[in-house]
Amino acid sequence: MAKVLEGPGMGLMKKWGITVPNYLVVTSLEEFSKLAAANDWLKQSKLVVKAHEALGSRFKLGLVKVGLDHKGAEAAAKEMLGRQVGSITVSQVIVSEMVPHKEEYYCAVKSTREGAEIIVANCGGIEVESNWDRVKKLPVEVGAAPTREALEKLAKDAGFTGNLVAQMADFAGKMFACYDNEDAQYLEVNPVVAREGDGQLVALDAVTLLDGDAKFRHPDWNFPFAAEFGRAYTKSELEVQAVDAKIKGSVKLIEIPGGQIAMLPAGGGASVYYCDAVVARGGKLANYAEYSGDPPDWAVEVLTDKVCSLPDIKHIIVGGAIANFTDVKKTFGGIIAGFRKAKSEGKLNGVKIWVRRGGPREKEGLEAMRALKDEGFDIHVFDRNTPLTDIVDKALQAN
Repeated sequence: MAKVLEGPGMGLMKKWGITVPNYLVVTSLEEFSKLAAANDWLKQSKLVVKAHEALGSRFKLGLVKVGLDHKGAEAAAKEMLGRQVGSITVSQVIVSEMVPHKEEYYCAVKSTREGAEIIVANCGGIEVESNWDRVKKLPVEVGAAPTREALEKLAKDAGFTGNLVAQMADFAGKMFACYDNEDAQYLEVNPVVAREGDGQLVALDAVTLLDGDAKFRHPDWNFPFAAEFGRAYTKSELEVQAVDAKIKGSVKLIEIPGGQIAMLPAGGGASVYYCDAVVARGGKLANYAEYSGDPPDWAVEVLTDKVCSLPDIKHIIVGGAIANFTDVKKTFGGIIAGFRKAKSEGKLNGVKIWVRRGGPREKEGLEAMRALKDEGFDIHVFDRNTPLTDIVDKALQAN
């Protein structure tokens, strides 16, 4: 699941016919000035300025300013840009026009085991949390789409009356279209507001979670995903994400500063199992990683190179269960190529490598791993007859 910041999230909603305010994302005062010269609404409208980062409680942190004129918005942007909040440095702000309104509503679409659920309420903003009994839901089965009749009934059940019934039904239908076509897992607008003057429903905010593995299907997803760890993604993490988006199968990397045990396990389940084993035995993880679904060897080589580049590591654990269809020799070929590259660059000095794996062509793959000892690698290789986490014990005992 990949989180998308408000700007690109609103862009996706606009693409599917949902009305959003005029907005711009800027990274500097110079950029703000240039865009102001080309966008009259920045000088003609009351404005809202928000830190455009994956941060909660932005109002409480003073990272949301409302009711500003052009000069006030410029001052707010100057105040926010570069501000340090925990481990995050505010590197961009989103500037949008204020939408005059009196009433606030709520609309969301989320993935469920059976398909999806469209959620609507005739209250919004902070009120929706304390009035969850007013929230109404419409289940939608996998492969189906909501009918107009069902959407209008949902709006009526949520307490909408008059013209707002048709408007909210239309808004919720467009939300579902965006959710379904953009491989989303969760979309939320809080608040949806009725704009004064014409009564048009407008999305004032956007929470967007997408299926990151579907990026290859969406060439217009030209925005980065938001980091979910209270910090920006590292260069290595972004490079592995770029590879992951292009391949059959999967490669993943999350760096954990300060650890000495690097992980290079196969399969999501085994990866978590190995990480738990390291922590349970008092070890300090340098990263989370996994390769699964029979990825190409070149992708595994990229992942291996990034893992070998982690600072101050003493061990690398190449663990895995007994694969059903992942070609052990092929994926080990990528790992071996990554190890050789790293060694040629002086990255594995004093690092012990621990291997445990089973699956298709495991004999050939394990033999190729053992042969690395002749090339000067400090490597220890075990087959399916060794319990999975025994190599964790061996690594920690070897310290």
